[in-house]
Amino acid sequence: MNESEELDPNSQYSHCDQIYRVDESGHVPVLFRETVDCLGPQPGDVYVDLTAGRGGHASAVAKLVAPSGSVVLFDLDAGNLAYAADRVRRESGLEPTSIQGSFVSVQRELTARGISADLVLADLGFASTQVDDPVRGLSFLRDGPLDMRLDPSAVVTARDIVNGSSERELADILFRFGDEPLAKKIARKITEARAVAPINTTAQLADLVRDAYGSRARTSRMHPATKAFMAIRIAVNDELGALDALLGSIRSAALRVHEGAPSWLSRGARVAVIGFHSLEDRLVKRSFATMQRDGLCTEITNGALVSSESESAVNPRARSAKLRAVTVGRAVEV
Repeated sequence: MNESEELDPNSQYSHCDQIYRVDESGHVPVLFRETVDCLGPQPGDVYVDLTAGRGGHASAVAKLVAPSGSVVLFDLDAGNLAYAADRVRRESGLEPTSIQGSFVSVQRELTARGISADLVLADLGFASTQVDDPVRGLSFLRDGPLDMRLDPSAVVTARDIVNGSSERELADILFRFGDEPLAKKIARKITEARAVAPINTTAQLADLVRDAYGSRARTSRMHPATKAFMAIRIAVNDELGALDALLGSIRSAALRVHEGAPSWLSRGARVAVIGFHSLEDRLVKRSFATMQRDGLCTEITNGALVSSESESAVNPRARSAKLRAVTVGRAVEV
């Protein structure tokens, strides 16, 4: 949809008049129109949101699959999961199935419940409420404990990695997951600082990265700590490992559809993934391309869809978002 297009009051988007604005949930879903359009919800569909967050996408899709459809919500964060479930309940009248945990378990959880999904969304970003909460330690803009866990019950924190990894391991994390050009220098700064006292806060870590950048920090287009924080967060939550496992589950399900066997995905199911950095998008792109080559799916998006200028202007977090979507099984139908 072109950013200048007006919303048709009779369209599937008419129920949402503040698509790009933060509402009472404290979060605005990225690529809202594009995601709903790719999923194409119909009454009676089974929708599975693998990263429910604050329920922005979920509540919108729930309204379109109601009253005969159903909704399944996954999230690592118990608070966000409860909020999203309540939002879906209030706004659509549907009673969602809530599963606290990683989307890595989607195949096991849906199979155990005898559920076959028609629509699947994995928005790999995290809720604004998480970023804006200093206690979560996800942002260098607000001082807080060096945590970064998306699942607050998880054992490993950013503090553990920053203070417990060797200098070489830290440099590897910064370079592999953040494409940080000063990975070795930053790792050296960290190991020198923690030899004196543990690094416990986001401000301490951000200051060390800034020190490593030196005069380059003043001319950097982004905050010098951006890549380092992203890299450590990815390591804390094993985000790429989880995504790789999810993509493997999607391929396995699509293969079963191709073979006519029971699967947690239905024939013709639409699967959409929103990534926020090149490492995520590369995994999704390659996996979907391989599936299409093997006749297991058909690409819906024809490459990645990105946010419009108007959305990016209002919601800067949408600037890096890329949406890719496929239809399972269509390529092999006769």
